[in-house]
Amino acid sequence: MNASITFIGNATTLLRLGQFTLLTDPAFGPAGSRVYLGYGAWTKRLRDPVLDALQGAAIDGMVLSHLHGDHFDAAARKWIEPTLPILTTPAASRKLRRKRYLAVRGLPTWECFEWSRDRQRLRVTAVPGKHGPGLVDRLLPDVMGSVVELEVDGRLALRLYITGDTLVHDALEQIPRRFGEMDAMLIHLGGTRLAGMLLTMDDRQGVDVAQLIRPALTVPIHFDDYQVMKSPLADFVTRAERQGLTGITPIERGGTLHLPLRDGIDGGHAEQRNAM
Repeated sequence: MNASITFIGNATTLLRLGQFTLLTDPAFGPAGSRVYLGYGAWTKRLRDPVLDALQGAAIDGMVLSHLHGDHFDAAARKWIEPTLPILTTPAASRKLRRKRYLAVRGLPTWECFEWSRDRQRLRVTAVPGKHGPGLVDRLLPDVMGSVVELEVDGRLALRLYITGDTLVHDALEQIPRRFGEMDAMLIHLGGTRLAGMLLTMDDRQGVDVAQLIRPALTVPIHFDDYQVMKSPLADFVTRAERQGLTGITPIERGGTLHLPLRDGIDGGHAEQRNAM
C-alpha cells in the first residue's frame, strides 16, 4: 500500500492514500489568468498548473479549504463534475449548492466525513483556520484546515494535516492536542498581502506552525503562484533550517512525493519523483 502527494500548483494537490484519491483546492487557470478575491480585488496567476498530472485519476472527493478564486477558479468549475463529493466549510457549501454542486458537504470545525473501501477507511476532519488578522477575518471567507487519516484494518496508517489558508492563532494549538503525532503536513505559505494586510502565513508564521505541529514531513505549497504572494519559499526553508526543523521537503510542480506510512503498514518511503 502506498500514499503520495502530487503537486499540481498553488494549493492544488492530488492525494493518493491507499485505495482513495482526493483533490485539494483546484485552481486550473493558466499563467496570466486573473481570479477574483472579493471586495474589488483581483490577482494574476504567474505560473501554470501541471494539469497533465491529473490524467487518468479516479477522484473520490475534493477538499476545499475555502471559496476564493485561487482555490476554486472558473477553469476548475468547468472540470469538476457536479456529483463529485466536496468537503468544505458550511458557508462555502451553501454557495456551492446554489451553483448546483449536488454532493457538497459543509463541515463545522471538528466534524468529519469518512469513506470506507474493503479493509481501508479514510477520514477527513475539519480543523480551525483564520484567514485574516483581527476583525478583518470576518470580512473574508470562512476557511478550514483538514486532518486526513487513513486506517487499515482499524489501525492508523497515516495522519496528514492540511493547514488551509490560515494565519497563526490560538485555536491551532488544539490540533496537536486532539490528534497527537502528525506524519505529514501540507502547509499553505506565500505571505499573501492585500492592502498591506497579511492573509496567509509568511516564512515566520510558517516556522511557528511547523514548530507547533512537528510533523515528520512538511511539504510547502501555496507560495508563489499569484501576484499577491510576497514571501518566497526560500525564506521559509532557510528560517526552518536555522530553527533546527527537519523534514522540510519542497516539491516541484508535477512532482510526486511518497508519504511515510506508520510502522507495520506496508508502503513506500518518503522519496520524490518529478514529472518528466
